[in-house]
Amino acid sequence: MRINRIERDITALADELEVPGIGHLPVNAYVLHAAEPVVVDTGLSLPGRGFIEALASVVDPADVKWIWLTHPDRDHTGSLFDLLDAAPNARLVTTFLGVGIMSCARPVPLNRVFLLNPGQSLDVGDRRLIAFRPPLFDNPSTVGFYDESSSSCFSSDCFGAPMPSAELATADDVGYAPSAAVRAAQHLWAAVDSPWVRIVDEDKFLATVSELRAMDPRRILSTHLPPAEGRTPEYVEMLSAAPSTDPFVGPDQAALEQMLASFEPPTS
Repeated sequence: MRINRIERDITALADELEVPGIGHLPVNAYVLHAAEPVVVDTGLSLPGRGFIEALASVVDPADVKWIWLTHPDRDHTGSLFDLLDAAPNARLVTTFLGVGIMSCARPVPLNRVFLLNPGQSLDVGDRRLIAFRPPLFDNPSTVGFYDESSSSCFSSDCFGAPMPSAELATADDVGYAPSAAVRAAQHLWAAVDSPWVRIVDEDKFLATVSELRAMDPRRILSTHLPPAEGRTPEYVEMLSAAPSTDPFVGPDQAALEQMLASFEPPTS
């Protein structure tokens, strides 16, 4: 895990996951160093990722007041319950549906929950966080937010893109990768993560893109993309083209057997 200070009041805890045949998927959590500190998502549900240790190097978990869970998929909830233990005064920001999904695996302490829907806002002491549903999402409980103070959009899975290497996946700025390659990877991710986008009413989808365009954030902070500053017009245009992306077709069993055979040690 790599720690990237994005600006004075935002830190990215950058991890990545190699996806065979696709690339290295960034998996970011964030710390918003507000008057009431906010942790945005809690990393991968894989052993040995060191999330709590990395978090403790940038903020005392006991000082965390809010844990904003953009949605309860396993690449966002890895250290959630460890953090709830380490941050006894923190409230878990999620939706009613998010609580229901998580409760299928483990009881969620309802006295720690703060339910927030798109269109509502959260006061964290020195700023207001405005909740919204990103144009692209893979979980119906997804809620990102816009931080008025830093002009940053925390977009959950929206704008994600697999990178060609672990180094690029955990970089502190997406600008290290060529723009054309990022755009192609973003459209690939849209087809993988939000395949429904190809069959939606395009006018209704573009209306959600227009809401983000009107927000006009200076910085986009996605779970699955290195931090992107000054690229909102470019990325909004990319979203507008998402309904016309080619569908993603994954490997079948024959392809899997071929991949497995390539890893078999040669016989003597």
